[in-house]
Amino acid sequence: MPVNLAAPDPASLHPVAGVSLGIASAGIKKPGRRDITLIELAAGSKVAGVFTQNRFCAAPVTVCRQHLESGSIRALVINTGNANAGTGEEGIRRARQTCAAVAKMFGIAAEQVLPFSTGVILEPLPVDKILPALPAAKTDLSASHWSEAAHAIMTTDIVAKAASVQTRIGGRTVTVTGIAKGSGMIHPNMATMLGYVATDAAVSQAVLSQMVKEVADVSFNCVTVDGDTSTNDSFILIATGQAGNAEIADAASADCAALKAALSEVSIKLAQAMARDGEGATKFMTVQIERGRDHAECKQIAYAIARSPLVKTAFFASDPNLGRILAAIGYAGVMDLDVNAIQVYLGEVLVAEKGGRAASYTEAQGAAVMKEAEITIRVILNRGDANATVWTCDFSYDYVKINAEYRT
Repeated sequence: MPVNLAAPDPASLHPVAGVSLGIASAGIKKPGRRDITLIELAAGSKVAGVFTQNRFCAAPVTVCRQHLESGSIRALVINTGNANAGTGEEGIRRARQTCAAVAKMFGIAAEQVLPFSTGVILEPLPVDKILPALPAAKTDLSASHWSEAAHAIMTTDIVAKAASVQTRIGGRTVTVTGIAKGSGMIHPNMATMLGYVATDAAVSQAVLSQMVKEVADVSFNCVTVDGDTSTNDSFILIATGQAGNAEIADAASADCAALKAALSEVSIKLAQAMARDGEGATKFMTVQIERGRDHAECKQIAYAIARSPLVKTAFFASDPNLGRILAAIGYAGVMDLDVNAIQVYLGEVLVAEKGGRAASYTEAQGAAVMKEAEITIRVILNRGDANATVWTCDFSYDYVKINAEYRT
C-alpha cells in the first residue's frame, strides 16, 4: 500500500477559474474504465511544458512540442491504457487525428490542442475507441472535476494524486491546483509521469516558460522510483489569467517569487506522492546530500543511492546493510571525492565517518530506524555549500509482480 498517502478530498481541490475538466470511458484497456480526460482552457490562457528526454519519446510528446510552439492552447486530451509510443509516423497521425476531433468539438484549430497518452508501449493508439468517447467527456466538463480527472489518468497508481493551495498575490487571491499520475518507470529527466498544474494568476508567457523548468527541477526532477525514464513524461503549467492580479512579467519580482512558491508547493506534493505510491512501495525515503561542491554532484550522489536496487531492497527488508549506501556514494562518479571527510546519517543516527563505520554506531540503532515507514538518509560531503534532495521508495516483492503482470 502507498506510504502515508491517501486519496485527496475532492472538497480540498479548489477550482481554477478558466479551467474545466471532463471524464469519459473509452474502454481502451478495460471495459467501463474512465480513461479519457478532456481539459478546456479559457481564451487567453498561457501554457508551458517540459517533457521526457528519452530519445524514444512518444508520439503525443512530439505533437505537444510542435503545438506549444504555435501558442494559444485551448484544450488538452489525455488517454490512459495506451502510450502511443514506439508507433512511428502512424502514431503521430493518430495523435493529430485525436487533436482534430477535439478541435472540431470546440471550434478551434487542431494546433490549439495538446494530446497526452500513458499506458502500454509499442501498440497503436485505438482512435476508434477514443474519438467516440470525446463528446461524453465534453458533456462532463466542470470546473470541480479535479478529483475525477486525477482518478481517470491513473495507470498502475493505487492512489489518485492531486493538490491545491491558495495564496495572495498583488492583493488578489490566487489559486493553484494540480493532478499527476505515476508510480513506476519513474526517473528524471523526467519520469512515467503526467502532471498538470493550473493557476488563475496572470503571468507572461516568457515567465511561465521559465517557471515550468524551475518548478520541475525542485519537484518532478527530484523523484526516482526505479531509475527508468519513460517515453511519455510531460509536465504542463497552465495560467488562465483570471485572478485579476497585474500580469507577472518580471521573473525577479516578489509576485513572481510568490507564484513560483505556490506552484512548487503543489508540484512537490504531487512528486512526493509518486514515490509514496511507487509500485509495491512500503517505505518512503528522502536522500539528502549536504555540503557538496556544487548542486550537480550532490544530485549525482543522491540518485546513485536512491536508484540502487541493493539499497532499496535492504530498506524493504528493514535490514541495516548500510555498506550498500557507501558503495553507491563511491560509484556515483564524483572522482575526487574524499571518503574520509564524509559523514553518513540514517535518520539521526551517525552511521559512517572517517572512511568507515562510526565508533558510536550499533546495528540495533540502524534496525530501529529501518523499521520506520519514512526514512531520511543524510550524506554530508564536507567539501562545499551545495545541497540536493531526492525522494524515492523501496523495492518490494510486489514491484516485480506488478511489472511482470503489467500487460495482463
